[in-house]
Amino acid sequence: MHTTTNTAETHPHHAPLQASASGHFRKSMSLTALVLFGLAYMVPLAVFTTYGLVTQMTKGHLPTAYLLTLAAMLLTAYSYGRMVQAHPYSGSVYTYTRKAFGSYFGFMAGWTLLLDYIFLPLLSYLLIGIYMSEYFPTIHAWVWVLGSIALVTFLNLIGIESVTRVNWIMVVVQLVFIVVFVALSIHNLSAQSEPVSLLQPFHHEGFSVPLVMTGAAVLCLSFLGFDAVSTMAEETTNPKFRVPLAIMVVSLIGGLLFVLVSYFAQLVFPEWNTFADPDSASVDVMRRVGGELLVTAFTATYVAACFASAMVSQASVSRVLFAMGRDGALPRVFGRLVSKKRVPATAIMLVSVLSLIALFITLDTVANMISFGALFAFSMVNLAVVKHYLVDQKLRGTANYLKYGAIPALGFLSTIWLWTSLSSMSFMIGLSWMALGFICLIGITRAFRLNLPELQLAE
Repeated sequence: MHTTTNTAETHPHHAPLQASASGHFRKSMSLTALVLFGLAYMVPLAVFTTYGLVTQMTKGHLPTAYLLTLAAMLLTAYSYGRMVQAHPYSGSVYTYTRKAFGSYFGFMAGWTLLLDYIFLPLLSYLLIGIYMSEYFPTIHAWVWVLGSIALVTFLNLIGIESVTRVNWIMVVVQLVFIVVFVALSIHNLSAQSEPVSLLQPFHHEGFSVPLVMTGAAVLCLSFLGFDAVSTMAEETTNPKFRVPLAIMVVSLIGGLLFVLVSYFAQLVFPEWNTFADPDSASVDVMRRVGGELLVTAFTATYVAACFASAMVSQASVSRVLFAMGRDGALPRVFGRLVSKKRVPATAIMLVSVLSLIALFITLDTVANMISFGALFAFSMVNLAVVKHYLVDQKLRGTANYLKYGAIPALGFLSTIWLWTSLSSMSFMIGLSWMALGFICLIGITRAFRLNLPELQLAE
């Protein structure tokens, strides 16, 4: 890999940035490792992350909301694949938007992306605290949160290979649990004296399109995993082929699992407005399906899944911080790799410190913050495809208009539709975060008198 500097975008006061200054990642990620990384990040059991919240929000139409979200995410996953082929580097939305629309837009996209990337590991820690304190009421949630942060940070500091090995175990365990849950649900339903309507989870009394759309918008946080695969591009052999394929595979497998699990959960427990606590509503479902034994198995499996998600989400956001630091959009200390394992240690430590917010924040607030950042980022990726291929590359012809125009446009419209369906709290928090980013951009560029430096990497 070699380095070229873009003099048109680099201010004379900035020294040219060299790849050697920050080093290179080790290319250790295979296609299987990428899929496991994405599934571990996404968490096959993520359907229970906001199960009670969104089930009540949609009045018992969670599977329908998941179908809508899956359709939008597949379109966006396609766009991610196209941008990975154009720019197979770390940075995800930040890199794609910067290449397509310039450094200022790239900074704002990267900043907004950080909203969901930084708070996703925080969400995992928060859930670990909720479920472990539910099962061990004598131990405070903060004990579980602090212990998880410390262990996850250690594993990320010793290298991505350790994360991959743990991912194998965590994903397999979750898939086994899903099989057991579905089997027990079918047994439970067959034992009921009254017939069950198989379409009831998708449509029943109280169905409302606006409510389902609002729920579908929140559920976008469940799909944060396919996009995280793109941050591993510089650590993957043959990334232009493997990363796009892994993105689509992760999106499809994860989405179908979400629909399947939520479908059986609502068949077995249709009383969506009777949860003891919406944050831990899945415990009520498990108790209905398999008693206390299944509750115990679920708690152990789900907490382990959250731990795996925290590991990969911290790894992913550290790569985004690395890319922005390497480019000079953030302090350069974030853009350096250390130790023989070649890890962005400063970025990893920053994420672990920010994750301490899990000690003070609510699940509802975190879910809304993540969804706002995710949908904004997804919209920008869809637009970047159109800009890069049809405007910059000037590709023409029916096939190109379909691949790089129609499909990304549908992805953009679907994500914008979901974005506008978010709650007012989401916009209040999200727009405040963007305003803070804009203030930082003004400071970094001295009121736009300086351009942000750029490091261009070419295979």
